[in-house]
Amino acid sequence: MTRRKLTSDEIELWRKVAKQAERLHPELPQTVHPTTLPKPKPTKAPIARIDVFELGQTASAKPVRHNLKPSVTEGLRANPVQMDTKAFGRMKRGKLKPEGKLDLHGMRMNAAHPALVRFILTAQAQGKRLVLVITGKGKDRDEPGPIPTPRGVLRNQVPHWLSIPPLAQAVLQVTPAHISHGGDGAYYVYLRRIR
Repeated sequence: MTRRKLTSDEIELWRKVAKQAERLHPELPQTVHPTTLPKPKPTKAPIARIDVFELGQTASAKPVRHNLKPSVTEGLRANPVQMDTKAFGRMKRGKLKPEGKLDLHGMRMNAAHPALVRFILTAQAQGKRLVLVITGKGKDRDEPGPIPTPRGVLRNQVPHWLSIPPLAQAVLQVTPAHISHGGDGAYYVYLRRIR
């Protein structure tokens, strides 16, 4: 849009208005006129670059699994190795023979917990390093419903009991047993040395 030129009537009207108006800053000389700013140059808009779109290009490769809590054995296998790595490898392959064994089959929780505490602390006091705790795999339950129920109460509780006092100070590593020593129904418990 270009500016139009002022007509002589418009210029005359402006001069009359300017004579009657009061100055904002009378201390400034009247000959000072504000300088007009140069006309801004238009900037060129960047050229829009349109990439080729393919359906599903931003989708993740694998669908996310909503596994709220891993199984006990998966959780124990994910724990870092605290003991000697060679001994840990031999233990996982079933090459190390446990020095003691506790069978909790058929026990209820109120009887199994004190038995486990007594067994672990006694084994540590005797200088044993590797013991086997047999919990059993648990019975299958036929309970329909949206909420899965864990299989085997003792199987899920024993690793928790081993990670809290008074047993936490005695236990160095807990891992599922080799199939020759009971598989998922038993745990190897590697004990700390008494110093």
